[in-house]
This record gives sequence, C-alpha cells and structure tokens, in this order.
Amino acid sequence: MLEINGLSKSYGSHKAVDNLSMRIANGEIHGFIGHNGAGKTTTLRSIAGIMQFEEGTITIDGHSIKEEPLACKKIMAYIPDNPDLYEFMSGIQYLNFIADIFGVDVSTRDERIHRYTDLFEITNVLDDAISSYSHGMKQKLAIVSAWIHEPKLILMDEPFVGLDPKASHILKQMMREFCDQGNAILFSTHVLEVAEKLCDRVAIIKDGKLIRSGTMEDVKGDSSLESVFLELED
Repeated sequence: MLEINGLSKSYGSHKAVDNLSMRIANGEIHGFIGHNGAGKTTTLRSIAGIMQFEEGTITIDGHSIKEEPLACKKIMAYIPDNPDLYEFMSGIQYLNFIADIFGVDVSTRDERIHRYTDLFEITNVLDDAISSYSHGMKQKLAIVSAWIHEPKLILMDEPFVGLDPKASHILKQMMREFCDQGNAILFSTHVLEVAEKLCDRVAIIKDGKLIRSGTMEDVKGDSSLESVFLELED
C-alpha cells in the first residue's frame, strides 16, 4: 500500500529525515515511534503530499506522491497532530465540505456521518460552530472526516492526544476494523502501551534515521516496547 524509498528532507543544514525507507502492507496498523524532533511529522507530511522533499520516492497503492498527487490524495486521509479545521463552519458543514471534495454521494455520506458521530457522541453538536468545540471534540470531528470517504490509507499524527478513554477505545476499534478490511494505517504516537497492543508492525526513528523496524514481536522480543525504545534512545 505504502512504499517509502530513500526519503530525505532538510531544513537548511538540518537533515530532519535521512534516507528513510519503509513499507506498509495492506491490512497493517503500523506504528511510528520516536522522540520529539525525530522526523515523524516531517515524514507523515511528506507522505501526505503537503511537504516537498529533496530525495527519495513515496508511492501509495502504486501512485507516486510527486508525479500523481491527486491520485494519491483521493485514496488517503491525513490527521495532523493539531487538526486545523475551518472554525467558522459548523461541524456538519465541515463534514459535508469534506464529502463534497471526495465526491461522496448524499445518502452514503449521511449514513457514515451519523454512524461515526453517534459513536463519538458528537451528533448533537454538529450544528454548532467548530470554534465552540473543545480540543477533544475537534479531534473527533477530524477522525470522522478522515473516515468519511473510505480511503485505503490513513495517516495520523498523535491521534489519541485529547481523546477521552472511551473515544480512544472507539478509535482503536475503528483502526482495527479498517485494516481488517484490507486497508492500512501509519500513525505516530508517544503512548507506547497503545502501540504495543494495537500495531502489527512498528518503526522507530531517531534523528531522522530508521533504527529499528519489523513486526511488534520482532522489535520488542521478550521485553516491552517501552524498554526497547528507551534502550535505543540512549
């Protein structure tokens, strides 16, 4: 589903991502772990096509993000670490706006909107301005907007930040069901216990370089993901 080969991205003299190569297959929940400034967000933004990169290739379902950006963006969704929503809109206006962009017909979007907003218990505030939403409510709306067009790949940067325990549980269920249908997810997180229980595979990045990757069992062995991460970070 997603292939990254030799990705490099610099900010001036600082190399934020250094010759990174990863592969995420259909059906996988792939965790992306690293300290602040390790290069996770830069990588995710490059995959999403909102950040240019100097070297390497990124392909999504066989399409190059550089050469076929629209084809890539039609089949993926990206939730940044701090969703920048159009706060002058109401929640329902925003979801319909996203559905319009991706060409989701009215009956289909209505069913999906009601299904997911009911799950996250935000249906009753959809007519309110997004500017009145709490951070957690905005995060829930961003998650619903990512699922609304049924993409093949979802990218998420720290998706559990701001979610209450019930919403986190719902999101984890949605992620598993999404990938069990043959889709793929790449997400960054600092909540290592969640990654350990949820992910099929994990990649650990340090100073822009991939330092460990593989199945969760291969990476952590008889230890915990937290122990492995702290050992590699030393």
